[in-house]
Formats: sequence, structure tokens, C-alpha cells
Amino acid sequence: MAQLTVRDIFESEKKNLRLRLVAGGKGLGSKVVFSEINRPGLAFSGYFQYFPSKRMQILGMTEFSYLRGLKPGTRRERLREFFSTNLPCIIMTKNLKPPPDILKFCEKYSTPLFSTDMETQEFISKLTFSLASELAPVYTCHGDLVEVYGVGVLIQGNSGMGKSETALELIERGHRLVADDVIKMKAEPGRTLSGSSNDMIGHHMEIRGLGIIDIKNLFGTRGIRDKKRIELVVFLEEWKKGKSYERLGLKDSKCSILGIQLPKLIIPVRPGRNLAIIIEVAAMNYRLKKMGVLSAFELNESLKRRALQSDNG
Repeated sequence: MAQLTVRDIFESEKKNLRLRLVAGGKGLGSKVVFSEINRPGLAFSGYFQYFPSKRMQILGMTEFSYLRGLKPGTRRERLREFFSTNLPCIIMTKNLKPPPDILKFCEKYSTPLFSTDMETQEFISKLTFSLASELAPVYTCHGDLVEVYGVGVLIQGNSGMGKSETALELIERGHRLVADDVIKMKAEPGRTLSGSSNDMIGHHMEIRGLGIIDIKNLFGTRGIRDKKRIELVVFLEEWKKGKSYERLGLKDSKCSILGIQLPKLIIPVRPGRNLAIIIEVAAMNYRLKKMGVLSAFELNESLKRRALQSDNG
């Protein structure tokens, strides 16, 4: 799992979550390692056993009302114990104004305090989704990721199978490159897998005999995409004589990446096969399947009915 700092989250989400820093700026380097957040109502009541101090803490109207109802001495003691647990940060919702003792403790313990005008539940929902995405497991693999008719197609295979050349032909035919050679994959919320290019490589591509080419400069922005959900895996392998390859499409092969199941096609490679057209058709067929149109099964059922009618006739 990735690690972020409070500063990372603030800089990337301050517009989306309407955040502003109120106090404790010295603690912006604190690590955030959990996507779950916490509302510290039980802690303010004095129950600190199992208190999830490593999570981002959210203070809404309920927590503030409870704190205001405590006697001054009790409130200071609870806040002292609360802040002494090394909190990553605190976020107040609904533009609530922090009392002086919270500001004092934030500066003393270098705990960043943020404010937002968003409603508590809306803010929690957006922040949780953002953290789940940012802290999701990351996996790097070799291959090419191309958007074909809106479908994210991951092209894999052994060296020399023509992955980059196939991706280049797909781009020439109007599709878009996401990444060549090194692909960063991340398990997103909702059990989906996204892919993007390596920051160093960007949208460059290596074509043997030609060298390094810049897809963005050659084809413009219409030929590239920064990030795409991966929906289909195509594995290119050298045609093996005697091996039985899928001919009807009745069997659904799967592969698992970061625990997410994806449909996988094994495409044999030999001279004369246009792999780009095959992948185009595979992407269109995948879209049909998502719509409930199962061409191979429908043909198979039709043949069975004809055979049955013939036997009965």
C-alpha cells in the first residue's frame, strides 16, 4: 500500500474538498496510511481503548456539541489525551469555528487542523473515496495499454511478439495509447483496475529498428490518454503447432491482477495475422457481451435447436 503525507492530500484535494489550513502547519509531513477515517466521539467521552489514532479525524457538529457540554477541566484532559496519540490531522466540517483550546493543542502537538464548509457525511464520503484510490495497492507490469473503442485493453506477451507494433497500428487506426512497456496498475474502489504510464516514459514508445518515438508529438492529444480502466487482457504468444486454441468463444478465460478478475484472450501470432484488427474485434465483442449479446452461445443454441428439429423430423 502506498503512503501519503497530509501535505500530499491537502495539495491534491483542497479544491475538491474545499479545505483550508487553520493550525498545526508544522505537522503537514505526517503520514497517512489508512483510507478509513474516524469520528472521535468515544474518545471525547473518555474511552481510548482501541482508539484508531492513525486515521484522519473528522469533527462535525455532534463532536463539537459534546465537547462544549464538558466541564472546562474535563475537556482539556480529554483533548490532551486525544492529541497525545500522534494524530495525522483533524478536519472540521460545516465551517465550524475551533475553540481556543483545540487551536492550542494543534500547535503544541504539530497536528494539522483543516476546515471545510461541506456537510459532514458528504465530506466523509468524498474523502474516503479519494483515500481509497490514493492508497490502493500498485502493481507494475510489462506490456501495452491501449483504449480501443472505449475499452481498456492490456496487451501482454513474451519479448518479440509485436506488442508495441500492434499498439502503434491501433493508434494509427484512431485508438489511444495509455502506456507502452511499463504499466502502473492500481486497484481502484469498486473492484476496478486502472492503468497509467510510468512517469519517466510518459507516452513514448520503443519500436525495434526505429527507436524511441513520441506518440503525443506524432499523433497529437487524440492519440493518447493518461489513465484508463483495464477491462480486457490480450496475451500474444507464438503459434504452437498442435496446441488447441479457442475457436468458438464458449469458454471464458480469466486472469487475476491485484485480486481483480479480468477476461483474458490468448491470441496466437504467426505471419499474415493482423493483430490490430483482431484486438479491435475483441474489444467490440467484449462490449457486446457487457450488453448481454453472447454471439457464440446464441449460435451454439441455434445449432442445437436445428439439430433437435432435424432429429424429430
